[in-house]
Amino acid sequence: MSHKILIVDDAAFMRMMIKEILTRNGYNVVGEAQDGAQAVEKYKELRPDLVTMDITMPEMDGIHALKEIRAFDANARVIMCSAMGQQAMVIDAIQAGAKDFIVKPFQADRVIEAIKKTLG
Repeated sequence: MSHKILIVDDAAFMRMMIKEILTRNGYNVVGEAQDGAQAVEKYKELRPDLVTMDITMPEMDGIHALKEIRAFDANARVIMCSAMGQQAMVIDAIQAGAKDFIVKPFQADRVIEAIKKTLG
């Protein structure tokens, strides 16, 4: 059975790009969310094996959503995505429990590498 993945990004184009990379590599995208609050709801509903989470989003940012998801499920596997290679945000995300970090624009091989590493 393929791993279930939830994609979280406020930009529909970015969600589509990640979905394309994942489905082409045999992963099952079970849901999408466009902000952190939606991500938390969808995580609880869908129980995915992994989440790709944008950092900068309206309503609730990715780091706040990561913390809420990890409070709900301490074993949650979340990979953060951001256009900003800002060191402080990367550190915040990792301290909050993110398993890895990928930078936009996405390189398909880097996305798959991060997912394989995170899923073990």
